[in-house]
Amino acid sequence: MKARDVMVSPVITVDENETVRELARLLVTKRISAVPVVDSAGNLVGIVTEADLMHRVEVGTERPYSWWLAFFLGDRTLAADYVKSHATKVRDIMTRDVKVADPETPLHEIADLFEANHIKRVPIVSKGGDIVGIVSRANLIQGISSVRPGLEISQSDTTIRAKLLEELRRQPWAHPHKLNVTVANGVVDLWGFAESDTERQAITVAAEAIPGVVAVNDHLMREPAFVY
Repeated sequence: MKARDVMVSPVITVDENETVRELARLLVTKRISAVPVVDSAGNLVGIVTEADLMHRVEVGTERPYSWWLAFFLGDRTLAADYVKSHATKVRDIMTRDVKVADPETPLHEIADLFEANHIKRVPIVSKGGDIVGIVSRANLIQGISSVRPGLEISQSDTTIRAKLLEELRRQPWAHPHKLNVTVANGVVDLWGFAESDTERQAITVAAEAIPGVVAVNDHLMREPAFVY
């Protein structure tokens, strides 16, 4: 699946010159937690989230600093926090370094973006620069839940065994020379040794993912430590 398959479109945006109060009202009325920020020409210039509104002077949630913490943090950090809590325009509280993707981006790359940058959503931008959608973590989960299994064709036990062994040979973490696999009526039995519990789990997961497998019996043993 790709970004275009799960993205929310059209996208609600906010002008960079809009007030913070109007931004808060927009988030509430539209029941959203973030919104891309655009300039007067409609170009993406930032993104603003609920987190940007957590410490605000209007509701008394601005961060208090003891004198020693203020000394430790320095004037630059204190000034930046003051802007976040007191600014009246969206442009002053938004995040300017926005991670984006295009509609053809595979979802595994979107997931990598989330993880690497500690973010929860990515605007989807066309090659022409237009914002055409937005993908959130929730959208990825929705994509998983909506996947329909393909038509399963009954496979012989021999085919199931061959496909499992082929899959394990492709994995750098697997040690198929230490394994034996038997299959009867779609039931896979795993025999031999695994070097760790994690490898053991991964082998079982690989077996369960083979089309036609109805059950997996794990008889694997932990390989004994070598003693000098």
